[in-house]
Amino acid sequence: MTDLIETTTLPEPTPDPEPAGGWTGALRRRIFETMPPEQLLPDTQPAYVASWIYVFGVLTLTAFLTVVGTGTVLALKGAAWWHVSETGHFVNSLHLWSVELFMTFMSVHLIAKFFMAAWRGKRALTWITGVIALGASAFTALTGYLVQQNFDSQWVATQAKDGLNAIGVGAYFNTMDFGQMLIWHVALLPLVVSVIVVLHILLVRRRGVVPPLAVWGAGDASASTSASASTLAEPSASEVEA
Repeated sequence: MTDLIETTTLPEPTPDPEPAGGWTGALRRRIFETMPPEQLLPDTQPAYVASWIYVFGVLTLTAFLTVVGTGTVLALKGAAWWHVSETGHFVNSLHLWSVELFMTFMSVHLIAKFFMAAWRGKRALTWITGVIALGASAFTALTGYLVQQNFDSQWVATQAKDGLNAIGVGAYFNTMDFGQMLIWHVALLPLVVSVIVVLHILLVRRRGVVPPLAVWGAGDASASTSASASTLAEPSASEVEA
């Protein structure tokens, strides 16, 4: 049976250097005890983080920042800007492909962490926020397709309308209403995803990066290696005679 590594190296919590009364002092002490600066912004990581499987979390965050940056430019310039401007078309394309990479990296990250049992070591909430972030991002991407103002967005809107009406939420989320979808995509959903992502990162800092699973049979392998080493060091009688 696979052995699970439940612990990892984390810095010791730093006590509040200046204890004080009041709710502000209590809040500051709580922050120092829960998330000391050396844990929030570490300058070293465990050796196993050098593995490529841990890269996808950072790639997901990088793509997300690109999505937010390009989306902010598109929101400031207006929903129709990219239809009449070459620069706007470039920014819109950059926004689209950063979304594609964001969803791809997040999916690979989620699958990898599933097979690593990333909820180990009191990291269940970290795992849950990651799953919620994926669902919220997919919903945000849907509203993005609905505000393209082209035939693709019209087709997506009609198909999504039928599906949402079938489950009884069409009256509250009308995919045919361009204004409603634009507000959802620009104002509400990006804020929700950003809060979940920040919470997820803070939980990763709080509990540390999940260590890899111990290899099944590693104990037997090490035992056989030790036996082989002793055999080489002390040859058997038959080998001496030969």
